[in-house]
Amino acid sequence: MSQASANLNLMIKAARVAARKLIRDFNEVENLQVSSKGPGDFVSRADKMAEETIREILMETRPNYGFLGEEFPELKGKDPTRRWIVDPLDGTTNFLHGLPHWAISIALEFKGEIVAAVVYDPIKDELFATEKGSGAWVNDRRLRVSGRTNMIETIFATGLPFGGRADLPETIADLGRILPVCAGVRRWGSAALDLAYVAAGRYDGFWERGLKPWDMAAGLLLVKEAGGLLDGITAGDNPLETGEVIAAAEPIYDRFSKLVRGE
Repeated sequence: MSQASANLNLMIKAARVAARKLIRDFNEVENLQVSSKGPGDFVSRADKMAEETIREILMETRPNYGFLGEEFPELKGKDPTRRWIVDPLDGTTNFLHGLPHWAISIALEFKGEIVAAVVYDPIKDELFATEKGSGAWVNDRRLRVSGRTNMIETIFATGLPFGGRADLPETIADLGRILPVCAGVRRWGSAALDLAYVAAGRYDGFWERGLKPWDMAAGLLLVKEAGGLLDGITAGDNPLETGEVIAAAEPIYDRFSKLVRGE
């Protein structure tokens, strides 16, 4: 982006600094100290160190902002209108298995609305960035959502429930409606990158349940600024509040959302 704000430049700096440490750990993934947060949901020392790094950089420059991250309790800011929303390592399970598909996600919220976003994939060196009203970018290339109109040519992304999560029957029902009419559904294990890929036109749409705000805050703005449409799985809901989202390119959004909703 040619005219990034001071806040966005700060977010990019924090993502790149944290990425250097994560790449070092990724290259020695078999030595990581890993503890279990729950069935199928792991947290690593790398996760926590990355969040600490990002928080230090952001809060040093913007000490009055709030901070909501995955690994530590929320910090309330003196300025109640502004809050960082951070996932220091989206795709932890991929990371721990040596799969090169994970990202750092940083969003800035102002009065309940996401106004700036960064999703950085260090392995591929792809920096997805946006600010409200300025379009979405990957490195120096402008992003646009897919223009495909023929459903049988489309590819969608989702998350699949693991470890006994209760939404497995719903997801299987979703797949039963969607798979027969498209070119495929991908489950790559990083909601932040799934949304970034919708913004880039690589996926035609994405849906998922059970997400946390830090999983999708940055990705939602990327999709919106790349020309995509967003909603809750229940129409009108706020995905950041419910954890359920539908995102897609406009030409196929209506058909896709009806399939997800079983309409």
